[in-house]
Amino acid sequence: MKTAIFGFSGSGKTDLFAALSGPAAAAAGNRAMIKVHDQRLDPLITLFNPKKITYSEIEYLDIPGGGGKGTGLGERVLNEIRPYDCFIGVLDGFSGMNNPEHQWQAIEADMMVTDMAVIEKRLEKITTDKKKNKALVDPKEEETLKQALNLLENEHPLRTNSDISDKPELKGYKFLSARPILYAWNCPEGEEENMKLPENAPGMTHIAISAKLERELAEIDDPEEKAMFLQDLEITESVLDKVITKTYHLLGLISYLTAGEDECRTWPLRAGSTAPQAAGVIHTDFEKGFIRAEIIGYQDFIEAGNFKKAKELGLARLEGKEYIVQDGDIIEFRFNV
Repeated sequence: MKTAIFGFSGSGKTDLFAALSGPAAAAAGNRAMIKVHDQRLDPLITLFNPKKITYSEIEYLDIPGGGGKGTGLGERVLNEIRPYDCFIGVLDGFSGMNNPEHQWQAIEADMMVTDMAVIEKRLEKITTDKKKNKALVDPKEEETLKQALNLLENEHPLRTNSDISDKPELKGYKFLSARPILYAWNCPEGEEENMKLPENAPGMTHIAISAKLERELAEIDDPEEKAMFLQDLEITESVLDKVITKTYHLLGLISYLTAGEDECRTWPLRAGSTAPQAAGVIHTDFEKGFIRAEIIGYQDFIEAGNFKKAKELGLARLEGKEYIVQDGDIIEFRFNV
């Protein structure tokens, strides 16, 4: 669960990173693990008063630099973001020096052009190999690459067509335009609602944010002082929480919960995963020795108030290997190792 924060120089990406990570972590470097606070854990914490509370985490990396007007992001930046699962592209909408919409379009173009270059180079190699020996070439790979190239030549990022981008023949290429991305339109304080954002698209979400304000809020240590500050600004929901939540969803993740006196915890899981795969997130032995999962849906638990009542009402159920875990499921695994 790794996310790269990047953008053109001066876009405010470091302010956003500092706001997400906190001043101490930001001062320590350009990489930080950020907790995904999930309020659904709160009633479980109240019920069990556990010794330990653990939230899922996302790793964020602040990529320095990022080209300038008319120069593109630069090959270094594009190479540095390639290993990451998800991107946050920060757009300068506060300085008056740049047009954030043009920056957005330039970033998309840079990623698509880079992907096209990779495909064209590979297709040239395939053509050479076919002349030597057709057995050296996987026809499915060649056909899929041509489909991907056609998509890009028509100015469509690969993420817009999962039927192509998710094919196994493309897995090893790490195409940039296939990666989910959150565009943070960085603007002056109070102008967030006035930003005209493009419509969201498959794998791409837009949000308006004042990174400088969020950084200042993150630097306030006293909870009461911060609460007063938020009240004065009439802020009811942290934009940072929105950024983290949207990143989490763009990564294709849901959360399931475990609870007890020792620990209450949220666990990250790919949407569509089975119960044994969920068990494997805790430990590979749990997946290998999986027998059953006792599951209570989150809303069922809330309505019952506790586990005993939920079981009396028949809301707890045993599920087998084919069960697809749902977001918010509270699970106890039964396994034999």
